[in-house]
Amino acid sequence: MTNLILLSFLRERPMHGYEIQQLIQASRMDLWTNVLSGSIYYALNKMEHDGLIAAAAEERTGARLRKIYSITDAGEQLFQKMIRDTLTLPPHTVKSDFSLGLVWIESIPKQEAVELLQQNLKQVEESLAQWHAGKEIKGQYGLSKIAMATFDNAISILEQDIIFLNKIIALVQE
Repeated sequence: MTNLILLSFLRERPMHGYEIQQLIQASRMDLWTNVLSGSIYYALNKMEHDGLIAAAAEERTGARLRKIYSITDAGEQLFQKMIRDTLTLPPHTVKSDFSLGLVWIESIPKQEAVELLQQNLKQVEESLAQWHAGKEIKGQYGLSKIAMATFDNAISILEQDIIFLNKIIALVQE
């Protein structure tokens, strides 16, 4: 996932790692992907080593030396392959560490289980609010029909997670 995101940004124009990191955070992409700052620099170094990107230039800012990366032909080929591969994956999976934890929920005190589930519920509710806000903000700038469908899908999943968590909380409290 990280390589796909980084290559997509570098297809737009050459950039340095910090700029990519800022774009990810500004777009709130970090909320729905697992791209962390450290993984950006690790992936950039590995992709450069693998010939998928190249240091097009170096920029000095104070004592820092920043590499400005550009995508190579091999990187473009990988990007195209990754897009094709991701379009064959299911949008969401039913594999879940949460579901695994539910198998053994009765091994912890009931009150603690309820508190943890309520904490989880609160996080999901906050995430839902962020998705609604993001849809509204980005909608003001015009969203493609595909982007709108993606927002609607994420919101529906979060709403279902809230229903599910409330049901589990009620079952544990019985």
